[in-house]
Amino acid sequence: MDSDPDKWFWDRVGKHLIQLHSIEAVLYTGQTKFQNIEIIRSGNFGRFLVLDSKIQSSDADEFIYHEALVQTPMIANPGPETVFIAGGGEGATLREVLSHRTVRRAVMVDIDEEVVDICKRILPEYSRGSFDDPRTELYHTDAREYLASSSESFDVIIIDLPEPIEEGPAYLLYTQEFYQLVRNKLTSNGIISVQSGSASWTELENLSAVYNTLKSVFPIVCAYQVDIPSFGGPWGFCLASSSVSPFPISASEIDERIAARSLDHLKFYDGLTHQAMFSLPKHIRNEIARPARLITDDTPLYMYQS
Repeated sequence: MDSDPDKWFWDRVGKHLIQLHSIEAVLYTGQTKFQNIEIIRSGNFGRFLVLDSKIQSSDADEFIYHEALVQTPMIANPGPETVFIAGGGEGATLREVLSHRTVRRAVMVDIDEEVVDICKRILPEYSRGSFDDPRTELYHTDAREYLASSSESFDVIIIDLPEPIEEGPAYLLYTQEFYQLVRNKLTSNGIISVQSGSASWTELENLSAVYNTLKSVFPIVCAYQVDIPSFGGPWGFCLASSSVSPFPISASEIDERIAARSLDHLKFYDGLTHQAMFSLPKHIRNEIARPARLITDDTPLYMYQS
């Protein structure tokens, strides 16, 4: 291995684990008002979007992350028409939302306009024109403030944010108070989907805390995981709702809903995958079933940052 540190990107998977990715080229680096942004071409995964030194997406497997985050709640909802996205600067989350013809309005709120503009310019394959779709409403403000001041309700709310760090813009969108606000903004069959951090067996703090905090607000909460190679292993997500559970839905029913909605672009998500994602291994089930910390505005969770 080449020992030149400038030729390797150090991605901190967890407090005690780092993975290295070879750097073929640095396509962009800069500091926005809110966070550091880099776009790097790696030897194995193509281009990375990196925010505050954490990989957010890669060319090779972004479809896994975004289909897991978006298609799972969208398919669980009987006919989503209004969708709210917090974050999602690449536009790939928006892309997956708009793949549903039932959607008549998609509101995306990402506080960092520079990140969105840079992704539009350098990573247009991620959004695939979704920012120009007439159903899209894009705002650059605080997502929590937007929801608090809005009288709207949504069928699906998707939280696609970086992990909470003290210096970052997202940590107050993982708290009990924020989830209470979200619950009040959901329709009767509404669902929230949250990216919830690593599901590696040594790095379950974020997943268990998000799950526990959602359980304090919603009667139905389901955790699930997928393997995302560029992230270094399994990644956790949570769905929560007052009335809809994704887990009893059979594989055949998932496939029927996918076909009915003409979602023929999917490369990862289908009925069998849906069943597998929610079939958590025993150690994760045991971990999230234990009493875990409650994330509040006064006691936020900050994940480790190098």
